Amino acid sequence: MKIILSGGTGFIGKALLDRLLVAGHRIVLLTRNPGPARLLIQGYGEVQKWDGRAAGEWTSHIESADAVINLAGESIIAKRWTARQKEKIISTRIAATKAIVEAISKAAKKPSVFVNASAIGYYGNVENEEVTKSRSKGNGFLADTCEQWENTAREAEKSGVRVVLTRIGIVLEKEGGALQRMLLPFQIFMGGHLGSGKQWFSWIHRDDIVEAIIFLLGASNIVGPVNLVSPNPVSMKEFCKVLGKVMGRPSWAPVPSFVLRSVLGEMSEMLLTGQRVIPQKLKEAGYRFKYPRLEEALAAILKNKQF
Repeated sequence: MKIILSGGTGFIGKALLDRLLVAGHRIVLLTRNPGPARLLIQGYGEVQKWDGRAAGEWTSHIESADAVINLAGESIIAKRWTARQKEKIISTRIAATKAIVEAISKAAKKPSVFVNASAIGYYGNVENEEVTKSRSKGNGFLADTCEQWENTAREAEKSGVRVVLTRIGIVLEKEGGALQRMLLPFQIFMGGHLGSGKQWFSWIHRDDIVEAIIFLLGASNIVGPVNLVSPNPVSMKEFCKVLGKVMGRPSWAPVPSFVLRSVLGEMSEMLLTGQRVIPQKLKEAGYRFKYPRLEEALAAILKNKQF
């Protein structure tokens, strides 16, 4: 397949790019920094400079593309959520998605599928019930952001393109994301759960994110929102207990909610609330998780890491 990929140099995108190249797909990588991106693609695809907003040379590839994958957007956890940062989180997602949708609408030959990133933050805080893709939008900044993001992506449906909205959970790998930030306290024997520890932690190994996206490219019967999470979510307290076990460290020093709120401000709600999300569509479609359970996922991630 010829695949246009934006956001291919980030935490998820880089791993996806590597896997797509190994599988023999032809990649057009859209990026703000072509130099480093060319080192990643190693001559097995094409790099197009893109500011994440405007049309450009890259749009000429739409007509010959089989699929478009959009992971572009400012990191949710990069900085404290000031008013300016919140606007950047929203605007980078909407602008990139809108530009891609407009390019698709103008193409004489459309790609067959458009996979657009989203997040389980769409559901807001859900304390007890299982959450499937049929649950309505929740409340809060992340829920509002995801709704706008998804609505923008859905405009591609008007062009007759299959649109898949990947509502991504907490992605685990050692060199980035939430896990990287959680390792240090455990390394110095100060690990523990955040807040009450009762909030749900819907996680997924990065390998399964990559394989699930590739699975969705070929699953022509799947449209709309898809939860990309492990089939076995855990509480925050259980997550930290298992992490401590895998690392050979205790989980005994919880961080009170008020401390997180004072340090992180509104962003702390990401850590103090959660959802028990179930990957219903993926399971029904026959996707088989490489890491369905937390302990085996963490053991694989931290296997060769020295503490």
